[in-house]
Order: sequence, then structure tokens, then C-alpha cells
Amino acid sequence: MKRKTRLIVNVIIGILLLAVIGVLKVTRNEAHNLITAPMETRNFPEETPDTYKLPYEDIEITASDGLKLAGWFVPSQNGAVIMMQHGYKSNRKELLNEAEMMYRHGYGVLLTTVRAHDHSEGEVITFGMNEVNDLEAWYQYLITRTDIDPNKIGMLGNSFGGMLAIQYTAQNENIKAVVADCAFSSLNDTVSTSVEYFTDLPAFPFAPLIVFWAERETGFKTEDIDTTKWIAQISPRPVFLMQGGADVVISADSGQRLYDAAGEPKELWFDPELGHVKFDTERAEEFERRVAEFFDKYLLDQ
Repeated sequence: MKRKTRLIVNVIIGILLLAVIGVLKVTRNEAHNLITAPMETRNFPEETPDTYKLPYEDIEITASDGLKLAGWFVPSQNGAVIMMQHGYKSNRKELLNEAEMMYRHGYGVLLTTVRAHDHSEGEVITFGMNEVNDLEAWYQYLITRTDIDPNKIGMLGNSFGGMLAIQYTAQNENIKAVVADCAFSSLNDTVSTSVEYFTDLPAFPFAPLIVFWAERETGFKTEDIDTTKWIAQISPRPVFLMQGGADVVISADSGQRLYDAAGEPKELWFDPELGHVKFDTERAEEFERRVAEFFDKYLLDQ
């Protein structure tokens, strides 16, 4: 009887060990997939500004560590220009609607990409630790142009791009105004929601293990990716935040957390019915009016 009991216990232990090993393997693979984007896995833009009847230039610049970055420049009619950064594992096409909108209001647009996205080089996504240097390279390119006013530069970003826009604006006082559509407040605040969305795995017990592996592969700590700390540094320059209450990609309270952390002047547009980055399509007229008025006020009326 004792032998039989011992055998059952050993079998149970063996099954548990196999389960643990399986969970560790799955979470390590998921972490690697979340933080890497080889060229063969990417979605490339199927449209260009020409699709929207916009004049534009194809731009390629070199980041500080030598990576080539791809972008589009739409010329300005009023001297002001908006740097626009798309979201996580997306591409420049994502913001062509916003680019066309702002061009109709006289603005130039620099549609930027960062490493491991679109046609830009690099494969590792570091959630701002290195990408902010890519935005600095784009800014340095922008101020070499003689057809824009370097005192009239704003930023607009979606989701991950919104977080990057806030982070970079905090570091560059020459960015005069920033719009962030559904930016996450911090990696720790949103990791459970985002892991469920991008991996189809339940947050517990997988999210903490995925974070564990991601931190070891990239060298950053999740607590370092905290948009609430960066947004607090932007004032007295203005921020305009948007957040949908039905967001399942990031934590739906991210907008309020960012708004609470920001200094004046600041605006929050919260719509409880909207999902992730749906303002420009599902609230198109109000989106255009509010964004154009925001940039007109803080870039042109100074």
C-alpha cells in the first residue's frame, strides 16, 4: 500500500513538474514574441500619403546607434508641423487619416517610425528605452528643414506611440504640444490587460512570468516604463489625452491616471463607449475639431 501511495505521489510530482516546465517554456516564447519583430513578421503599409492625395517625401534617417528608420514627410502650409507616431507593431498607414486631416488645416506632418516597426531596422522593442532616441533622430532631421518653423512643432501618437510621444516631449522642451490617443499610463498598470489581448493567455499566472522573461531579454525593468512620471514633466506645455472606456488593449483607466499626473494645461476626452484608438473613426467630426483647435491654440496662437 505504501509503495502504491509513493508511486501515485511521484506521478503527481512528475505531472506538476512537466506543467511548470510547460508554463515556463510558453511564457518565455510569448515574451520573446512580444518584444521582437523580425522583418518577415511585420505588417507593412499598403497605402501611402498619395492614397490620400497628399504631397509627400519618402524619408530615411539614421538613429544614433546606426539603425535606418523610414518615414514620410507631408509639407507644411503654415510653418507648423506635427510629428506622428503609430502604435505597437503597427506602421505609418495607421496615421494617414490624421495626417490628411491636419494637412487640410495647414499643418505639415512627419510620419515617424521607430526600430522594429514598419520598414525600419532593428528587431527588439524596448517600450521607449531605445525608441525615444529614434524620435530624437527624427526631431534632428526635422529642424534641418527650412520649410518649417522650429518653434511650432507638436506631437501626436496612438497607443504605444502616444506613450512615446509623452516620453519624448518630456525630454525635449522644443515640442510645444502633445496629443496622446489611448496611451498606457505605465507598463505595470496595463500588463495584465495587454498580455491577455496580445497572447490570449489569462493574466494569472502568465503575465508575471512573461514580464520576468521580457525583462531579462531586454534589460529594462517594467517599473522604468512609467508614463505618469514623464507626463508630469511636460507642464507648462499642454497635453491632450483621449481614452476609451471599452478599451481591451490597455487598461481603460490609463487616461485618467495620466490626466491626474499631468500638470496644467491639460485636457482629457474620455468616452465610455469607445474601444482602443477609435476616436478618429467613430467620433470623426469631434476628433477633427478638438485636435485642430488644440494645435491651433498652442502652436499658432502664441
